[in-house]
Parts: sequence; structure tokens; C-alpha cells
Amino acid sequence: MPLILTNQNCLFLDIDGTLIDIAATPSGVVVPADLPETLRRLTKMLGGALAFLSGRTLADIDFLFPGRYAAAAEHGAILRDRAMRVTRRATRPARFEVWRSVLADFATTREGILIEEKTLGLAVHFRNHPDAGPALRSLIQTLVGNDAEILAAHMAWEIRPHGIGKGLALDWFMQQPPFAGKCPIFIGDDVTDEPAILAARAHGGSGFHVATDFGEGSLQGPEAVRAWLMESAVRQGR
Repeated sequence: MPLILTNQNCLFLDIDGTLIDIAATPSGVVVPADLPETLRRLTKMLGGALAFLSGRTLADIDFLFPGRYAAAAEHGAILRDRAMRVTRRATRPARFEVWRSVLADFATTREGILIEEKTLGLAVHFRNHPDAGPALRSLIQTLVGNDAEILAAHMAWEIRPHGIGKGLALDWFMQQPPFAGKCPIFIGDDVTDEPAILAARAHGGSGFHVATDFGEGSLQGPEAVRAWLMESAVRQGR
């Protein structure tokens, strides 16, 4: 189990599969009632040095966790610092509309396929039709070629612009107040989180994987993450 947070840390958190349980669809997730207060207390304790690093859009992040949070949305394509200034680190690929149209047509012939449109990319979810995964991967590779990155996620394929990632986002935050000079901790659960795990360690901090470090299987990963966050908030509040 990871160490207890102190005010010398800064904290970076993935959302789906880390803070909250993955649902059948992105809109079907549930934020536990006590989680927002835990995050609010931790943000105060860390002097504002808490940020979400997520594949979700900035609008999605704000809907799930209202408040003034720093965030790296869409895997770091869109960054928002603690002062709420937004920076785009990429542009939408030129053939985005073509990809969306072709994939939408494919989804109409396969029940359970969901196309999630983001500001700069797409996610194609096949959790409700797992057998379609290989065919989707082949179609996406043919469509996209080398014009964007194709990433495997939890029962989904992510299409995102080149040159972004959660590791680069964490590096960026570590140069910004109030994160600069603190010891980073990152928690994630997916292959897209691995660069941020490595980046946190490269900055002298810790990177944790939910399945390895929070007992996924014996205790649900996000449940254990939330318990650890609450324990940190309670200890610092004494």
C-alpha cells in the first residue's frame, strides 16, 4: 500500500478504473458520495497541488468533479493549470471527420459498439461487444495509418494526436505552481497511465498501478484507492 500523503507531495490521479469503477459506458460511471469531499480536503492540504490526468474531455472531468481542479484532459492534449488557464498541446487530425463517419457506420452494424467523440480524438468502446475488438483494431489501423496514435485501453481503442501523453502532462505540471518543487505521486490503472507512472518516479516521486499496488481482485482497485485517499485526508486533518 502506498505511503501517506503529506503537504510536501503533489498528487496526480487517473479517473476511470482508478478513482471510480469502470462502467459499461463512459456516462454510466458513479462518483461515490464521499469522494468529492475527500478530494477537496486533499487539495487544500496539498496547497492546490492535485490534478487529474485522464483520457476524458475537460467537460467530462468537470461534470464528474465540479470545482477548481487542475487537469490534463484527453491524455494530455488539453492542459489546465491551477490558475484555470487552458493550453492545447495538439490539434485535431485533418481526417478526423472521415474517421468518425466510417466508425459510426461500423457501429450501426455491431450492437454494443460506442463511439466517444472528444475534442481532439476518438475512443471506440467495445465492452458490450468484446468479439468486435480485433475487427475494430484492423479498421482503425486502415483508416488512421500514421496520422494519429492508436492505443489499447480497457475494452476500447483510443485514437489520439501524436506527441501527447500522461507522462508528458505530468512533466509539464511539475514545472508549474503549485506542483513545482514537490514530490509527485501518480496513480493509474491502464497502459495509457504507464508513462505517467515512470514520469512520477523520474521526478523523484512514486508511481502506482491500481492492480499491483491496491489489491485489485481481493479488494476492488478504486475502492482501495479511495480508502487510501481518505486515510491521508483524515490523518492530515488531525
